[in-house]
Amino acid sequence: MRKISLFIIALLFTCFLKAQDTTSFNFTFNHLALSVKDVDRSAEFYKKVVNLQEITNRSKIEGVRWFSLGDGKELHLISILKENVTINKAVHLALTTPNFDAFVKRLDKLKIAYSDWPGTLHKINIRADGINQIFFQDPDSYWLEINSVGQK
Repeated sequence: MRKISLFIIALLFTCFLKAQDTTSFNFTFNHLALSVKDVDRSAEFYKKVVNLQEITNRSKIEGVRWFSLGDGKELHLISILKENVTINKAVHLALTTPNFDAFVKRLDKLKIAYSDWPGTLHKINIRADGINQIFFQDPDSYWLEINSVGQK
């Protein structure tokens, strides 16, 4: 009886071990999609202000435009859905540039309002780790953060 009990416990334990999913998917970031009201207006903003390069929209869907974020990462602007989107500053696209000061000057030249994290206009936020960052909004009120990570 004891051998049978041990056999049943061993069998159950083996089944339990096999039930655990140990698959590793090794996800990497691919793209960010934003729902926009006017895809051409938003595309112009990301080209002119952020200086992103437009790439081929491989979906071939009208009302969608794609931009490169570098290293195979993309930004997709989608104007075909008309539901309202609720946005706050905690949901933002953060981009790093080694030319942080030059980018801030670009925003000043284009008269684009930016702020620190608390919202003080034309003020650069300095994080506790010394990284500079600013926040501003695109034509659909999405928040963007530009920071100096990696800049010495």
